[in-house]
Amino acid sequence: MPFVTDDPNMLDDWLVVGPATPEPRTTRLLGETVQLRTDADGTPRCHLGDHALAVQSHYGYLWVCPSGRPARPLFEFPEYAECGRRIVDCGGIGVAVSGLRVIENFLDMAHFPFVHADYLGKVPHTEVAQYEVQVEPGTGEIWATDCRFWQPRASAAHDSGSEVFYKYRVMQPFSAMLYKSSFRAGELDAIGLFLQPIDDEHVIAHTVLACYDDDSTNAELIAFQHTIFGQDKPILENHAFKRMPLEGRAETPTRGDTSSVTYRRWLRERGMRFGVRAAA
Repeated sequence: MPFVTDDPNMLDDWLVVGPATPEPRTTRLLGETVQLRTDADGTPRCHLGDHALAVQSHYGYLWVCPSGRPARPLFEFPEYAECGRRIVDCGGIGVAVSGLRVIENFLDMAHFPFVHADYLGKVPHTEVAQYEVQVEPGTGEIWATDCRFWQPRASAAHDSGSEVFYKYRVMQPFSAMLYKSSFRAGELDAIGLFLQPIDDEHVIAHTVLACYDDDSTNAELIAFQHTIFGQDKPILENHAFKRMPLEGRAETPTRGDTSSVTYRRWLRERGMRFGVRAAA
């Protein structure tokens, strides 16, 4: 296969390539241009030149396995089909950095008061309370639980500050979920971040909401997510290293980086090479 990597973490997994729309289109994946279309019966098709690639449609997106030999099924996202949830595709945003950096940033609560002031955090509420992180033995997914943070405006529907409860989940190196306090008692809103790897230093970040919100319009929900992502984007793109350094001494973690430490160790154990900075 002519892709820019031979990393099985990318070639043997399901990678998002954008929304599951019926219109024929082309897009970029792992350094190559692929053609997408949907047959009259709804069957998705993906081609790299004359070569057909394995493709499936789930959660409003198309997913491609470049090698055609997926090492595992696509992850479960049960909230997508739950009755009463609003499903909102927030579109794709290009980011000029390794996708591993984007996922790590998604997991980081410590930057909320400084990067997302008056939205997800505010000085002097800067402490990241201790939380739990583990790799689930059955699925191999990372879960961070018991996360909480005081936020001035946690979502488009919030207009006052409150302590917000979070759970983070990493299903694939380039796919993660966030579950956070909802207006519906006893429920959590779900936010999916699915990264389309253009190459080692460029991704398209696709975000989908599965939330409970009877007041906000789709445009308001999308605008809120774009505001948050727009605040992160220039910081991500100005990292000293575009690719993720996985050697232990390249970047120093803090107590608030428990998820990051686990994520990097998880990537090392998988032998991740794509989007990774070679050790000095």
